[in-house]
Amino acid sequence: QVQLVESGGGLVQAGGSLRLSCAASGFTFSSYTMGWFRQAPGKEREFVGWSNWNGNIKYYADSVKGRFTISRDNAKNTVYLQMNSLKPEDTAVYYCARSSRTYYVNPSQYDSWGQGTQVTVSS
Repeated sequence: QVQLVESGGGLVQAGGSLRLSCAASGFTFSSYTMGWFRQAPGKEREFVGWSNWNGNIKYYADSVKGRFTISRDNAKNTVYLQMNSLKPEDTAVYYCARSSRTYYVNPSQYDSWGQGTQVTVSS
């Protein structure tokens, strides 16, 4: 069955960095766009960015552009989210998800999700 497992979250000071990983299994990873989303307490799930199937096309939310970078290793069935210059407002649970189409930013257009990993940025 399809499985997405995030890891790499934790507590970091403002200005610091973290790299999240999302290990995929149960499907042909290289055939899917992979997205990252986040959800802070009391807020809706928010789009962070996506990478197309081979990593040649990426798109980011304005709130993270220039600070976050998505990469993927199709040989390892893993997508990464490198987060630099972290801010307290980046605190959230981060999720990876897959989509059969590219250019989607709405969570409803992603059909499988990981369990999430907590990122907490202290000021």
